[in-house]
Amino acid sequence: MARSDFKFSVKKRVRYAEIDAQAVVFNSRYLEYFDIGITEYWRAAGVYDRWPANDSPEFHVARAEVDYKVPILLDEEIDICVRCSRVGRSSMTFLFELHGAGRDDLRATGLEVSVHVEEAQGATAPVPDEFVNLFEAFEGRALRA
Repeated sequence: MARSDFKFSVKKRVRYAEIDAQAVVFNSRYLEYFDIGITEYWRAAGVYDRWPANDSPEFHVARAEVDYKVPILLDEEIDICVRCSRVGRSSMTFLFELHGAGRDDLRATGLEVSVHVEEAQGATAPVPDEFVNLFEAFEGRALRA
């Protein structure tokens, strides 16, 4: 996917605590970067303006994938690129790319499927239309499958 396909990105600097003995970002940290990306994507899309803290729809991660391309090093600045690619009945699929900040040098790609749940039972529930509308407006395209 072209970097230009991502309307949203957030910059992050790699800290010492995020690297391994070879001085590259430890593999599990990539999922943390994706989590930072989703949090900031939701903020940019207006989720936190619409739903106050602890009152937004609840989602659980059902699937997460990372494809590592080129190592990310200590003190590098990276761009965490995020886009919502699809909304199903009860799930949302997000795509990620990690690049060197301001460059088109792909370091990793990822995918995450989050499932909307009713907190009390933990059973899946339809993604609220108002929630989908925010993401469709932010992405500028239809997301429903």
